[in-house]
Amino acid sequence: MAVEVCVKAAVGAPDTLGDCPFSQRVLLTLEEKKVPYEMKLVDLGNKPEWFLEISPEGKVPVFNSGDGKWIADSDVITQIIEEKFPTPSLVTPPEHASVGSKIFPAFVKFLKSKDASDGSEKALLDELQALDEHLKAHPTVILIPIFSALNLGPYINGENVSAADLSLGPKLFHLQVALEHFKGWKIPENLTSVHAYTNALFSRESFVKTKPATEYLIAGWAPKVNA
Repeated sequence: MAVEVCVKAAVGAPDTLGDCPFSQRVLLTLEEKKVPYEMKLVDLGNKPEWFLEISPEGKVPVFNSGDGKWIADSDVITQIIEEKFPTPSLVTPPEHASVGSKIFPAFVKFLKSKDASDGSEKALLDELQALDEHLKAHPTVILIPIFSALNLGPYINGENVSAADLSLGPKLFHLQVALEHFKGWKIPENLTSVHAYTNALFSRESFVKTKPATEYLIAGWAPKVNA
């Protein structure tokens, strides 16, 4: 029996995958581990009764590993997936587990900011710089020149993708799309390792399959930006 996962449907398109980075994190984990799953799209603007019965708080993602018990919170869900389906391992060493963890809140603050002097842009740049420095300190040696970043990405833990990347990747995708659309802002070119990292992550088959369309990501952020 395939596992089941409830994720956000696109704003205005309830039959299309939506823009929740935490939902994508769970989908990425399942895809990377080649675990068959049934995806249920939930219109968060019109939550169906069956969904509220399994997720009383009305939040996604929620996950059922096949035992009939629905579990919320992407941190908990991905840990359960790792324990139940240990191969391939996506475990991130503890010393690298928090790399990039402050980028998303810094991005949200800068995206919503209407005061150019509030320091939110610098705070985000500082976090991206820290990620760049970590990646530079943990380079991947590509032995065969014909291989591209598609196969051997410069990930947080080196050559192999891990749970930290699958958590950070969707958030960086939101950052990249939303900041360019709403603020005309891009990650500085001198952060070359961050650019190599996003190119590697966003090119993975799992990411291409589970990412939201750009227009739905923008539609998802618009109410928060314009509030």
